[in-house]
Amino acid sequence: MNLRVVNKVLFVISIAMLMAFTASDTTFKNTSVTVTPESSLLVRGTTNINTFTCGFNVLKLNNPIEVVYKKVGNRMVFEKTALILDNDCFDCGGKGINSDFQKILKSNKYPQISLFLNEISDLEDQSDDVLAALDIEIAGISKRHKVPVKFKKNKGMLVTGDLAISMSDYNLKPPKKLFGLISVHDTIEIYFQLAVREN
Repeated sequence: MNLRVVNKVLFVISIAMLMAFTASDTTFKNTSVTVTPESSLLVRGTTNINTFTCGFNVLKLNNPIEVVYKKVGNRMVFEKTALILDNDCFDCGGKGINSDFQKILKSNKYPQISLFLNEISDLEDQSDDVLAALDIEIAGISKRHKVPVKFKKNKGMLVTGDLAISMSDYNLKPPKKLFGLISVHDTIEIYFQLAVREN
């Protein structure tokens, strides 16, 4: 067995040990994980004059998170595996911008953002990089996204990635300030660094 094959095998084994994704058949398995306080989740955006960052309070996550999965070839397929974010747990750094952010998300009608994990592929690659397929639901609209994600051992599993989305895809209209002189750009970036441990 050459070194490349050994590295692939070790990577797959490390994922299996850390997150209990050990299914070798097509039967769905259950486990649960906890996102620890060392994690961070940020939404970054820009206006025509500056930038802004809204951080999510990970201590407010509803842990543990149920994970339902099965192994299919070099893919891990998931069911009922979701990360639910309460909109009012985002802090953009001030009362005014927090209020604007809630209006952008239509929080009075849709108080949560939901991220549904559908699939992880490229598990047999040598690198720590995999491709995650997610359904992201914002303001009642769900869109499928494919996100490059990096896994790293760190007393559990550290999962990092970022995704640029278009607000107009979710029918979100940022408010304009000072008679339209300040406008928020359509593209925002979701950045996550999740420290995860199996329960």
